Amino acid sequence: MGPFSIASRLSLDVGILFWDILLTLSNLMRRKRCIGYVTPEGHPGYAKYWPEYRPPKETDSRCSCPALNAMANHGIIPRSGRNVSFVEVGHHIRATYNFSPSFCSFVPRFAARMLKKKYSEDLFDLEELDLHNGIEHDGSLLRFDSALEQTQSTKHVPFIEELLAAATGKDKKDNTVITTEDLSRILGKRRVVARAVNKEFSLSLFHKIFGSANAATLVTIFGGRVDDLHNFLHEERLPEGWESHIRQPHGITMMQLNKTILGIELRVREQDWAEAAREAVECLEASVRKSSQKLHT
Repeated sequence: MGPFSIASRLSLDVGILFWDILLTLSNLMRRKRCIGYVTPEGHPGYAKYWPEYRPPKETDSRCSCPALNAMANHGIIPRSGRNVSFVEVGHHIRATYNFSPSFCSFVPRFAARMLKKKYSEDLFDLEELDLHNGIEHDGSLLRFDSALEQTQSTKHVPFIEELLAAATGKDKKDNTVITTEDLSRILGKRRVVARAVNKEFSLSLFHKIFGSANAATLVTIFGGRVDDLHNFLHEERLPEGWESHIRQPHGITMMQLNKTILGIELRVREQDWAEAAREAVECLEASVRKSSQKLHT
């Protein structure tokens, strides 16, 4: 990449970040969207009516992101999860989940760069996003590390159940909700246990922040509601009659989301889970011994 290309990309990124600041300020001054009409008219999900849900076929492409998989399962983006446009997926993320246009411009551009593709021209399959240590990373809330499970679209159900069971909060309607403190606690456990059982474990500061960003969407988009998250995480399905809990007129901006992300990440305490790591290693060793004994009998 030449100096001109680097300067051009840097200028574009700075422009998007400045745009994000302006949208953040505008959100503070403008009225929120009405409940029941967060999704814009003309888009799937308007007035809480979502297209038919269909589980993916074996030949369909899926990835480690349940939000993208859910859009494919509802036909908001191609149901096959193949030949997806970076530009179009940004538009649909914005309308479906009410992220800001700055977020929905920056993230698909980042993904295109990661895959060495052209944002405005090229297409991608969802599974391509699981390039290890690109966006996908070790210590996931929902999946085994790629060294243990190569297909990162495969959910680990016990992880999901433990996450939902960890919810300690209540909302104004007395629904059980996952809090940012709950997410920090479970993230700490996931990282410690993954580091203990995965000899190839790696987790940079960037990927720690990205992991907390994924967690943050559960409390921003879904308000942490366990009933809604059960369908979303297990089936990668948007609940009937659901809409994003983000009601800001421009959607949640990167600046606003970063507040929640940092609140989660700064509370992660890996040192609290040393015993869980030892137990995980013992279980893994016992499993290996059992498999070895079967091979010799």
